[in-house]
Amino acid sequence: MISVDTVIVLSGGMDSAVLLADTLAQNKAVTAISFDYGSKHNARELPMAEAFCRARQVGHKIVQLPFINDLFTSSLLRSGESIPDGHYEEETMKSTVVPFRNGILMSIAVGLAESAGATEVLLGSHAGDHFIYPDCRPEFNAAFAEAAYLGTDKQVQVRFPFADRDKRDIGDMGRRLGVDFEKTWTCYKGRETHCGKCGACQERKYALRAEEGLDPTTYET
Repeated sequence: MISVDTVIVLSGGMDSAVLLADTLAQNKAVTAISFDYGSKHNARELPMAEAFCRARQVGHKIVQLPFINDLFTSSLLRSGESIPDGHYEEETMKSTVVPFRNGILMSIAVGLAESAGATEVLLGSHAGDHFIYPDCRPEFNAAFAEAAYLGTDKQVQVRFPFADRDKRDIGDMGRRLGVDFEKTWTCYKGRETHCGKCGACQERKYALRAEEGLDPTTYET
């Protein structure tokens, strides 16, 4: 395995795409890892992640995790109910929680980092991540990072460079870095076009300043 400095968890969404572009701008040796865990939008976002890496000559692995769709309950999964419309603050959006998803994905990324000789795993979690997702909260991230550091004999650090950034800040940063946001995917429903109504789409519009005409995304509504 080629030795790298950094492993980035790359979903194919805008946050992790900006994180990858920013990390490359720091001249780090990077590899990316994505996960097909059975979400409704995996089929839309994973090709975006793959193309993003290919264009930048970054190593990329897609890990199949079919047990999540088979065993877990969430509207985000293909085995689940329909994705609700509305903002993340609405009670119905709690149905999109995938039990301990981030804990599972980060554990695999840490194992890859240790195997590849990387000293860090980076995720695009940001200050706007919603508290309906327990495994996105700052206290969880801090506890997991400490456990990973100890569990790799203090060889790998899990870091969240956008932890203090708002999602709009990330959008602005990506624009400065030349990220083509049309080649990222956000919508939870995973149809041919972003629905424009789910919580994820509403946040994308905010992040990319749709009200200022700067969002290049095509929405159903």
